[in-house]
Amino acid sequence: MSVIKIEHLVRDYGDGKGVFDISFQVKQGEAFGFLGPNGAGKTTTIRHLMGFLKSKSGKCTIDGLDCWNERDKVQARLGYIPGEINFFDDMTGTAFLNFIAEYRKIDKRNRMEELLERFELDPKSKIKKMSKGMKQKLGIVAAFMHDPDILILDEPTSGLDPLMQNRFVSLVAEEKKRGKTILMSSHMFEEVERTCDRIGMIREGKMVAVDFAKTLHERHTRSYTVTLESEATAKAFAKDFGGICSGNKVTVTTKQRLEEIFMNYYGGDNND
Repeated sequence: MSVIKIEHLVRDYGDGKGVFDISFQVKQGEAFGFLGPNGAGKTTTIRHLMGFLKSKSGKCTIDGLDCWNERDKVQARLGYIPGEINFFDDMTGTAFLNFIAEYRKIDKRNRMEELLERFELDPKSKIKKMSKGMKQKLGIVAAFMHDPDILILDEPTSGLDPLMQNRFVSLVAEEKKRGKTILMSSHMFEEVERTCDRIGMIREGKMVAVDFAKTLHERHTRSYTVTLESEATAKAFAKDFGGICSGNKVTVTTKQRLEEIFMNYYGGDNND
């Protein structure tokens, strides 16, 4: 069953900016990685899902609800981290989280306390005095603390140090095991590889690939056969490079990393 569904979405800003005939789905319990450079259309797509933008044509639904016409019901179901988080800067982090808890009608704050501890965040100071990393942590806590079934995460680890990035990846992996449906836009290839079942790549507002992570890797696997001067040299070469030896020939199979696959789509005519 598809929880998030985008069908032929078009939003044209002119000068080649926007999204053009975007279609993909995210199934229940699936983590979907959404990759693309800045300006490719990731955030525009996500804003349509959140009901912040009305499409020129096409349709977005979440759990069967129209993302524009029923955006209040959609937003009540989601956990959302925006690509650029705006807060009430004169509030303290604690006041902001209490505001979100009241807005979400959360009775128990156990989840909030757990997340604050996980990300080592003391929310007592005013938000305007917080670093970018602290603000990002505050956004993560606000998105996850009501334990939503559906998560839409736009560059969620922006500003986090490597330790906190790892903790976030672990959190997403745990949520996926619990059956949550996750759409995650990211520039961090490693976190997408570690957490996402399927990956969609967008370039200049158009989808250029949508497939299982495993299938993408298999499609970009390369085999090379090297002929060496002797069988002994071939055996040594095969041992060093993990190849298969046959006489004085060695076959080596290489599997590209996600970042290398990404550059096949974005590196220009010569993948430069």
